[in-house]
Amino acid sequence: MIRFLPFMNRPPLVSVIRLNGMIAAGRRGLNDAGTSTMIERAFSRGKPKAVAVVINSPGGSPSQSSLIASRIRRLAEEKDIPVTAFVEDLAASGGYWLACAADDIIVDENSIVGSIGVISASFGLQDFISRFGVERRVHTAGESKSFLDPFQPEKEDDVARLKALQEQIHQNFIAHVRSRRGTRLDGTVPLFTGDIWVGRQAVDVGLADGVGHVVQVMKERYGKKTRFSVHGPKRGLLSRLGLAAADGISTGLEERALWARYGL
Repeated sequence: MIRFLPFMNRPPLVSVIRLNGMIAAGRRGLNDAGTSTMIERAFSRGKPKAVAVVINSPGGSPSQSSLIASRIRRLAEEKDIPVTAFVEDLAASGGYWLACAADDIIVDENSIVGSIGVISASFGLQDFISRFGVERRVHTAGESKSFLDPFQPEKEDDVARLKALQEQIHQNFIAHVRSRRGTRLDGTVPLFTGDIWVGRQAVDVGLADGVGHVVQVMKERYGKKTRFSVHGPKRGLLSRLGLAAADGISTGLEERALWARYGL
């Protein structure tokens, strides 16, 4: 009965947002469309004292990383709610972009963070198709429409253009990290080379603020009676019925490759 009396003080509430997996547009990855509802709910339901964002991600799309992080920052500022990121196994590349949306970042002793860089990977298949007598026929209007065609020999101009695009995104990533981490970053360490750090190393160089876990840290800050409300993405009907398996095969392979880059 006590919980229904408006004049009784209730223990503080911490909303927990779980962001797990590769960041990508579409049904299978973490993206702004798929996470928007749960993020909005986490900031508005139950008048939370704080929001904890639990991250376990090898990264992915820079645009989706930016959109999700921007939503978190907007809501944090509009509602004046502090946000803490907690890294589980990994917050690399776009995963670290998400972590920087928080006011502070807490890692496990074994968490991997960083990889502040941009990567593009593909295959050159021109020798393979020629071996089997396959002729590539491409007709374009616009000289750049066949940019980096994997069935044609790599062109120096294409590679130069790709590197220029990557550099723009890399600079955006660096600007985001610097704006969020500020003077906490160790200016004597090259942090933007795509390198990674583990646990306390990340704290030492300023990419994280401490070592701990979500329940322990939040109860230390808001009291032993702190309540937790966990928010995760809703699964679509096809996923619940197991009908999306075929659609997710290629995405699953891509995500597996991303995790493997970090030995996970």
